[in-house]
Amino acid sequence: MKNIAFIINPISGTQNKKKLPKLIDKCLDKSQWLENIVFTEYAGHATELAHQFAQMGFDAVVAVGGDGTLHEVACGLVNTSTALGIIPIGSGNGFARHVGISTRINRAIEILNHSEVIKVDYGMVNEHYFFSTCGMGFDALVADKFSTDGHRGFKGYAINSLKEWLNYKPETYHISGEGIDMDTTAFLITFANANQWGYEAHIAPKASIQDGKMDIAIMSQFPIIQAPSLALRLFTNSIDKDLHMNILSATEVHVTRSQEGPMHIDGDPIQMPQDLHLRIVADGLNLLVEKRF
Repeated sequence: MKNIAFIINPISGTQNKKKLPKLIDKCLDKSQWLENIVFTEYAGHATELAHQFAQMGFDAVVAVGGDGTLHEVACGLVNTSTALGIIPIGSGNGFARHVGISTRINRAIEILNHSEVIKVDYGMVNEHYFFSTCGMGFDALVADKFSTDGHRGFKGYAINSLKEWLNYKPETYHISGEGIDMDTTAFLITFANANQWGYEAHIAPKASIQDGKMDIAIMSQFPIIQAPSLALRLFTNSIDKDLHMNILSATEVHVTRSQEGPMHIDGDPIQMPQDLHLRIVADGLNLLVEKRF
């Protein structure tokens, strides 16, 4: 019998969470798992709980929420033997989509019942972890606005994007490391461990969480008339073929930008300094995924 904990964010996404414990109890295979279900009470609580469960020797801890909840839980599990499980009930669910976890709750629990553990990479920007993507530029600005806006989900993201578009001015960056030494003026830069932001928006189609590298997706400024074409490529896994995209690959880079300002880390905004150190830590996280055979 293996011990598994479920950490539920009561305010993630739009679904009612009160029925989740009964649903988990009903669908979880009791011949495999002995469950413990807890709700978070404040920001950062999921990291504390996950770390405690790892210290107690739990076999798995499941993040029940969106990308922010997953980020917090994963932060508490890095470099431990405890595996991360995922029941995605947020908005974007970028990491879950990347690894093939269903956004249907029943199906996500079924995957836990027929799962295996794989080792995956995680990233760091200065002292902060990231698991899907982090970035700066236009997407970081939108994430900052989105976090305080009343509109949730993809609609809210689209509304904030349109609001910010007209006044946004691209920034200048210097990127160095592993044969890279470049100055660039970019609309946005995304450092991708996983291949997407969420909502199936694939900003780095070839990114892998098991290759020990990050994909660095640099999007140059483009005329607004080309926005529909770029959006189509983003949602059809072909943005890397666009002339406004330059995608590099590295394990570790340094970035200097024109000034301090917002970044997003796994979709959540954060103020960061002018100088940034980004790196990938290979095989630093155990992850429960659907058993392949």
